[in-house]
Amino acid sequence: MSLMTAKEAAEKWEITHRRVQEIIREGRIEGVYKIGNVQVVPDDTQKPSDLRKERYKKKDKESN
Repeated sequence: MSLMTAKEAAEKWEITHRRVQEIIREGRIEGVYKIGNVQVVPDDTQKPSDLRKERYKKKDKESN
């Protein structure tokens, strides 16, 4: 199994390292674990959908 760090995931998914950390903290990526102080993610993990966008879509629909 190939692994990538949270920083490498951020580069691959074109988001910030901090955002990857938040997604991991929320438990939205499976197979994450720590090696020392580094969080690692399976290399074949797909970028999770952005729940913030979905919340805004719901809010816009409710206001119309």
